[in-house]
Amino acid sequence: MQAMQRRAFLAAGSAALFAATAQRAWAAFPDKPIKLIVPWAAGGSTDAIARAMAQRMSQTIGGSVIVDNRPGAAGQIGTEAAAKAAPDGYTLAIVELPHAIAPAVTARLPYDLLRDFTPVTMIGTSPLVFFAGMDNDSRDFRTFVKTAAAQPMPPAIAHSGAGTVSHLAAELLASRTGIRFNMVPYRGSAPALTDVAAGTVAGHFATLASGSSLLGANRIRPLLVTSAQRVAIPGLKEVPALAESGLKGMEIDQWWALVAPATTPLELIERLRREAIAALDHPSVKERMAVLGVQLKGSTTGELRAFMRSEAERWQKVAQGIGLQPQ
Repeated sequence: MQAMQRRAFLAAGSAALFAATAQRAWAAFPDKPIKLIVPWAAGGSTDAIARAMAQRMSQTIGGSVIVDNRPGAAGQIGTEAAAKAAPDGYTLAIVELPHAIAPAVTARLPYDLLRDFTPVTMIGTSPLVFFAGMDNDSRDFRTFVKTAAAQPMPPAIAHSGAGTVSHLAAELLASRTGIRFNMVPYRGSAPALTDVAAGTVAGHFATLASGSSLLGANRIRPLLVTSAQRVAIPGLKEVPALAESGLKGMEIDQWWALVAPATTPLELIERLRREAIAALDHPSVKERMAVLGVQLKGSTTGELRAFMRSEAERWQKVAQGIGLQPQ
């Protein structure tokens, strides 16, 4: 009996010591740079959001937050790296709508969005925009579709890789219009839109954030927003929505969320969540996000987990509905 009591006492003491040690470690957090992984090339919307957040968080969290761009394989390379990182609070990642779409169109993903990550907070949302080049004779989306249907060869539509939102949007466009497009993969929206501006490809679905610099330079033209109604965002107020363009069932909102590797201590998750939401609420970040057309939207970890699960289920049904099979 005494031996059992001693073991219980020692176990309780060990647990208390571990908790005290952890509390001291968390109190000192961060004592080295925090890495924020962006699984896309620099210059896109996710990169712009990450840099705005990282800059502000670096000023308040007590250490630096460094953006780490790891593009490739439709976001799989950077996302896998984040999933396999140590769950110590020093690695964060931004996931988004393409991560919810990927399981429906990719047969063997090296990570599981719901299993391998702990949600931190929602960041925001934005409608997609269909951009065409300025040399394109189509000054509105209906004309673009009519011209594309009359061409002897399928027009080229750029997308950011299998499973990305631009890929699914392009497939939905082909399904809704009955037009066969040549789907051309890129490593992200930044290089895709560069080729749209050059006339190499006919168009690309992206966020306003991705296209803002080329749009401001009058090198690309927005023809459509993937929302039921027009959006009151500078640069898009005059762009027709789906119903005006003769399309239905293509409502797509891009979204971004902050996550950490699974099993990251909840005390650290909550600290990071508070810091991230405070950064999003800062006037400088709000101003930057408004220019990029991002509507900020924080959340609890539980709300984000439920949202990601519902998005994965929704896009599984969408992919099945247009006949896309995992490849």
